[in-house]
Amino acid sequence: MSPKTFTKQYINGEWKSGSSDKNVENVNPYTQQPIATIPSANEEDLNEAYKAAEEAQKEWMQLTPQKAQAYFDKLLNMVHERKDEIIDWLVKEAGSTLVKAEVEFQAAVGIIRESASFPTRMSGQILPSNTPGKENRVYRSPKGVIGVIGPWNFPFHLAMRSVAPAIATGNTVVVKPASDAPVTSGLLIADLFEEAGFPKGVINVVVGRGSEIGDAFVAHPTPKLISFTGSTEVGSHIGELAGKHIKETALELGGNNAMIVLDDANIEKAVEAAAFGKFLHQGQICMSLNRIIVQETVYDEFVQAFKEKVENLKAGDPSEKDTVIGPLINSEAVERIQEDLRETLEQGATKLTGGEAEGNVFQPTVLTEVTNDMPMAHNEVFGPVASVIKVSSEEEAVKTANGSPYGLSGAVFTENVHRGVEIAKRVETGMIHINDQSVNDEAHVAFGGEKESGIGRFGGEWALDKFTTVKWIGVMNGYREFPF
Repeated sequence: MSPKTFTKQYINGEWKSGSSDKNVENVNPYTQQPIATIPSANEEDLNEAYKAAEEAQKEWMQLTPQKAQAYFDKLLNMVHERKDEIIDWLVKEAGSTLVKAEVEFQAAVGIIRESASFPTRMSGQILPSNTPGKENRVYRSPKGVIGVIGPWNFPFHLAMRSVAPAIATGNTVVVKPASDAPVTSGLLIADLFEEAGFPKGVINVVVGRGSEIGDAFVAHPTPKLISFTGSTEVGSHIGELAGKHIKETALELGGNNAMIVLDDANIEKAVEAAAFGKFLHQGQICMSLNRIIVQETVYDEFVQAFKEKVENLKAGDPSEKDTVIGPLINSEAVERIQEDLRETLEQGATKLTGGEAEGNVFQPTVLTEVTNDMPMAHNEVFGPVASVIKVSSEEEAVKTANGSPYGLSGAVFTENVHRGVEIAKRVETGMIHINDQSVNDEAHVAFGGEKESGIGRFGGEWALDKFTTVKWIGVMNGYREFPF
């Protein structure tokens, strides 16, 4: 069977059937029809993948920067040549609209380009010593084998965000893709690396349920770092398991992101930004806006304009060019959001528009009279429901924004940029944007969260630091005298 059907594992440069007696069913979230059945990997397959990565890393780390970068040049060419195929997979497997798929594709291209520069940025240092005649050298080297657990929401980009920089810094990887998006968060990436000519074992992909190989993937003695993008609940478990085995993690987790709209904001521009930041990919983004916090003097104006904007957003088939709201990833997501919506309305919120579902497509929804303790404002929504919260002052706006255990991204709208920056400094979050929305990701900038939104940073020099280690080698010019 051709590997392009993506029903096999990719281990040590070979496409092979998983050894488990269980399967992963790959389902189109819009049609709810099966795409393919993938025989799962078991721990035997996982061991084989980690062993292949460990062996391949010994030679891969020795490549000159020029040779390593040549592989990435080929990879970039393959990604561009196969753009239509990548977009098609994102639509049918992840429920991406065409706009979202394009955003994701360009973000992935950016991280590949940035990673291609890493082989020549593996710099060390020479530092002075307090010991006469001694020189302190600090060498930078790859960590070894990296375990990458891919997500289903921005599967191609967010898996590539770990895979590309890890490999570019001399590591090899084993990927466990999301079961809801096994192709775009793993198998398709492996296929692109293979077509670009990367050596066997540099990238390996094992598709399997977390219940079967999840803990073993993290606890296995081979990987030196586990990179995970996903929910805080799963991330907490991974962090606990990794800590038990003294293993480093890179965790990009959930968010409950707030946009603060101040009394001097350009309301028209704030509404446009809020609609994009809330409803791109149906709100299924860790950086999506959950809460829109508006000062009371402009609250009514904002709410009316936002309602009109949202009612003009088309929901439906993600393959149609003008669709803005596609399907949620599965029926469980629909049921979870419906339950939170019901409880929030019972607690006193008002539904201005939306709130209904057809299949996995949930209408874009706007709630007002919301408080921070209601489920829709308290929980990470991960769906197309916006909660608008009225506040009386800047102080209350900041307090409300910080009234969450999460701290990933956010936004502040004001005509006074200095005012916006001063407020942004007070919001407990890893990223925040003035007069923009919360969904931003640039390959050369630090990306990550505070509090329960994760540990570590991706992007640029921060990714380079995360996927490498340093060693101090002290060199004596001559010999030192010792006191005994």
